[in-house]
Amino acid sequence: MSEPLRKESVPNRSNEASSEPFPTDINAATTLVGLFGWPVTHSISPQMHNAAFVVRQMNWRYLAFAVPPERVPEAVAALPALGLRGVNVTVPHKQSVMPHLHHWTPAAEAIGAVNTIVVQQDGQLSGDNTDGAGFIADLQAHDVEPAGMRALVIGAGGSSRAVVYGLAEAGVKSVKILNRTVPKAVDLAATMQSYFPEINISGAAFPDDVTGSAQNADLIVNCTSLGMEPRIEGLPWEENVEFRKDQIVYDLVYNPAMTRLLQLASTDGAAAIGGLGMLVYQGAIAWEKWTGESAPVAEMQQATNIIFERR
Repeated sequence: MSEPLRKESVPNRSNEASSEPFPTDINAATTLVGLFGWPVTHSISPQMHNAAFVVRQMNWRYLAFAVPPERVPEAVAALPALGLRGVNVTVPHKQSVMPHLHHWTPAAEAIGAVNTIVVQQDGQLSGDNTDGAGFIADLQAHDVEPAGMRALVIGAGGSSRAVVYGLAEAGVKSVKILNRTVPKAVDLAATMQSYFPEINISGAAFPDDVTGSAQNADLIVNCTSLGMEPRIEGLPWEENVEFRKDQIVYDLVYNPAMTRLLQLASTDGAAAIGGLGMLVYQGAIAWEKWTGESAPVAEMQQATNIIFERR
């Protein structure tokens, strides 16, 4: 089970160069964490994580590493030797890093992907996936408790696996997965059902089953890229299907902040939540696993808001 975010904060000054105000540059005592991906120039994770280190006055820094796919094995193996405490992992490496780790969490195993590597004190590498827990943490930050809900998930890709796992772990009543390629939705449902036999998890066709499925859903989650910049007109829904006022619609897309799906939901009176909070919380959970400290979530959120001009 994923660990909850810590509520208390204790600044870690154990490896600061001095007690003076925190320096803006990296020095010989700096502890490093980072990101493995290909490419990584689009990532906002360095700004988010480094804002957290600054506010905690910790001499840590987060760097983005562009790792070519063929060099994943040596990059992972180098983590302990270079003294890094861990890295996040993004596309296309979330699956390919797994064979090079010593062990991974039940969440990473069920989701079939690792988005966080922690370097243990003995040098062993532990893989985790914080996406599902980050999604649930953001729901709860919006006063949504998914336990007992009937969830409808659009899409059956990697993010869908994390969301379905998170929902099932949080105790939803049921999950229906809609996907254009129906066998993919059915396979995902069967996989997650094997981990959570007490929860009704099924797969069906998108968009054919939107109308019928929408009526029974308390929570609707878009796990596709439809509606993301620059193709903001994309819609993972049937426009003639209305939302109920008691429904919650969550879109993992966070750019733009108000997608076309969320606009429709809001117009119908449903609660509309964008995906930027999930990005923040999944990062905050990773930050805590590396540092052992509580994550300053508000400051991490503020850093991402500034990037997207959402002050």
